[in-house]
Amino acid sequence: MENTGWVMPTHIIAGAGIVINKKEEVLLVKTHNAGWVFPGGQVEVGENVIDAVKREIMEEAGIDIEVGEVFCISSNTGKYPGYHGVKEIPTKIMLDFICRAKGGTPRPSDENSESKYVAKAKALELIQAPAIIERYKAYLEYTGRPIYMEYITNPSFDLKLKRLI
Repeated sequence: MENTGWVMPTHIIAGAGIVINKKEEVLLVKTHNAGWVFPGGQVEVGENVIDAVKREIMEEAGIDIEVGEVFCISSNTGKYPGYHGVKEIPTKIMLDFICRAKGGTPRPSDENSESKYVAKAKALELIQAPAIIERYKAYLEYTGRPIYMEYITNPSFDLKLKRLI
């Protein structure tokens, strides 16, 4: 086969969830490096994004969930130094879902020191990372149409695009 110079793109796909309990509070986890965030993480090879969101929230907080609608799709298009033998971290695509808690009690994990439910307004006081703040605001602004965002987070946060889709 002839080499045309074309390279198959590589992207990280991630899923996260705003988990709502019966009191209409939202679940946050306190990570070791980014502070308070809503839980989620990378989709593993052979895994679909909904199963990834369920797995990540169970791993990070011990909560069983029902995954609902997507409220935000975002792209982190910055170039970042890699680790574990990877030279550069590729573009990351994140899908953020509204989820309902079905069972479990918030608990810490290997990835975080604490997890708890908080009032929706209190979450904005706790979240520090600008990208997570913008994604949480997308949840608060959600009226049935998802928001799309493009941003970079390094060397500093820069929101390049935000619009309804």
